[in-house]
Amino acid sequence: MPMLNASPSSQLPLPYSPTSIEKKLAKIPLPLAGILQRALEGNVPNEDEIEALFHAQGNEVDALLHTADLVREARCGNTATFVITRNINFTNVCHMGCQFCNFGVNKNAENAEFLNTEKVAERAQEAQGRGATEVCIQGGLHPDMPASYYGELLDTVTAQVPGIHIHAFSPFEIWYGARKGRTAYRDFLADLKARGLASMPGTAAEILDTQVRRQLTKNKLSTENWVEIIETAHSLNIPTTSTIMYGHIDGPKHWAAHLTLLRDIQARTGGFTEFVPLGFIHADSPLYTQNPDKVRTGPTRDEHFKMHAIARIALQGYIDNIQASWVKMGPDMASQVLRAGANDLGGTLMNESISRAAGARHGQEIVPRDMVNFIQHAGLQAAQRNTLYQQLAHYGRTSKPEPQLSLIDYQRSVQVSAAYSSPQSIPVKVSA
Repeated sequence: MPMLNASPSSQLPLPYSPTSIEKKLAKIPLPLAGILQRALEGNVPNEDEIEALFHAQGNEVDALLHTADLVREARCGNTATFVITRNINFTNVCHMGCQFCNFGVNKNAENAEFLNTEKVAERAQEAQGRGATEVCIQGGLHPDMPASYYGELLDTVTAQVPGIHIHAFSPFEIWYGARKGRTAYRDFLADLKARGLASMPGTAAEILDTQVRRQLTKNKLSTENWVEIIETAHSLNIPTTSTIMYGHIDGPKHWAAHLTLLRDIQARTGGFTEFVPLGFIHADSPLYTQNPDKVRTGPTRDEHFKMHAIARIALQGYIDNIQASWVKMGPDMASQVLRAGANDLGGTLMNESISRAAGARHGQEIVPRDMVNFIQHAGLQAAQRNTLYQQLAHYGRTSKPEPQLSLIDYQRSVQVSAAYSSPQSIPVKVSA
């Protein structure tokens, strides 16, 4: 796959006008201005107010994005971050049939893949050699996979790649593994933690609304199950991310309830490290292809900006790291979203299969120098972080990491080098 043109040439324009926030608030309806003014004072909106923010239009959106940028600066300063990571999808076989996903295939499909634990560890080791501090390991729910696979995978990776942070297994996978192993979530998670699980992706949240989930996943993993697994993980000191997938059959009312629920969980547990809005990728998703008249084609540009801005305002003081997904939105929009509430660009990835399977147009990998460029392009200081948001390297507004080939280009260069350096078999004519 060709790499992105990842060399911004100049600073992107701000996503809001240069007028002062005071003047903007004076020109919009008093109720909305009051919500934004209270946000600037450090107060979070209630669920109804969050929904009202999603309905903002015109000058109201301009004031909303400006407010979110000011709250981001107050909570996080003017540094935005990224992590060097590799996504490892150990199997694309899944029998759940989630309608929004085109990643899973039947176990007998020609392109079915199921990596053994040694292969996963090999990929993790390769990632660590390229500077990764984290591997994100997830997979489909393979019908023949024993519950023991999850623990054995952790055993193998921790033995072969000591020091790498293992960020693995969504709540759906925990639900599946515990069910197959006939064990309680707490016991299953405690065992995984003892074997090297350091944190979990809070994916499989989609929209935490029962009616929506019935259409997306047939409610196989209910909202109640998702919350129970997340809170159990937090109680065991396993931190998780939090997510939302938006732009399909959902809307402002669902988004407001979802953000409020995440905030309530965080108030109880403090276990979320970040919030990651994930726009629905419609192109090859069965949810859209089978119901094109009922399902949206993903979020609008306006909705992408609103989601990150409103999350910043609604979650401030609870979840202060808001991530902009370059995989979902593309690097240029993700960079601009850094000035509309977000403070993080996520991971370099090296591999990412799920979004691409659903038709995402953006690449598998951005190298660290690109990440720094995109952050600086937004007018912010850049820093590399680890999974738990401890900063590891600071690049400010002008410094850069050393250049690095993408993983695909590196592998090609190694293959070419090996071909040229290998002894050649030269035929010799022997006289009779």
